[in-house]
Amino acid sequence: MGVRASGMPTLGEDTGLEVPSLGGAPGLRSRRFAGETATGAELCRALLDALGPLKSSRPPAHFRCVAVLLLPDGRRFEGEGILEGVIAAEPRGDRGFGYDPIFVLPDGRHLAELSLEDKNLLSHRARALAALEVRGAFDALISAPS
Repeated sequence: MGVRASGMPTLGEDTGLEVPSLGGAPGLRSRRFAGETATGAELCRALLDALGPLKSSRPPAHFRCVAVLLLPDGRRFEGEGILEGVIAAEPRGDRGFGYDPIFVLPDGRHLAELSLEDKNLLSHRARALAALEVRGAFDALISAPS
């Protein structure tokens, strides 16, 4: 349900893993890259299979999140967050979900090795929400007429 149907402020976001050497795939189809019901391990395997021999070169990748806040008065705020990294040839770590076991941060840690608290501090979603805050979205939300 959106702002038009509910008359309430509406926050939405979408996230994708983009691998330039795959033309930006899986992108917005990240969750469905290996099929509608694929597990995280199946997603990782499908991505590594798609990379073929490139996987051993640790290809660059990034998570991109776009968040949008719509207010009933018609104002729209957008924020984008990007988390840069590379794809590892082999998964590591038992935390997180999806591509986290094969996504490696610039400091060498796999996302699946981070605590939820640490991941939330640096994630692409946190960065998208911070961008909304910088653009005044949350101040506008608080001061919006009810």
